[in-house]
Amino acid sequence: MRTRGGILLANIVTGLALGFTVTSIGFGDYIELSRMFTFQDLRMLLSFGGAVVIIVCVFALLKVRRTPGRIHAGVIPGAVLFGTGWAISGGCPAIPIIQVASGYLPALVTIVGIVVGVRLCRWVRGRYLHIDSGSCEL
Repeated sequence: MRTRGGILLANIVTGLALGFTVTSIGFGDYIELSRMFTFQDLRMLLSFGGAVVIIVCVFALLKVRRTPGRIHAGVIPGAVLFGTGWAISGGCPAIPIIQVASGYLPALVTIVGIVVGVRLCRWVRGRYLHIDSGSCEL
């Protein structure tokens, strides 16, 4: 039987295992990420590419279909901003948490930036853009 506690425990264990793995292979290291984004070291880029190929194959085998959704005017600028922030900060939103857990305290600045960015996005979207975020509500 699935309980909230059981699901929470499974999420915590999975998150800790992912954090350990990501840290062990260097994905939490800002210098490694910087080398990937500047194409000085293709190891991590190929790892990401390999992960995409694997998940595409798994989705194809399981016959997972994309649910129809709306793509609105904010998708492209949002993706560009997200990618730019990722390149500047040295990781996706999960990486700074791993960096802080590893003792790299400057990542706290990135976490504050993520929180401010999410709140600013909500404010701008609600006040000026009036864009329906569909299933990706912040």
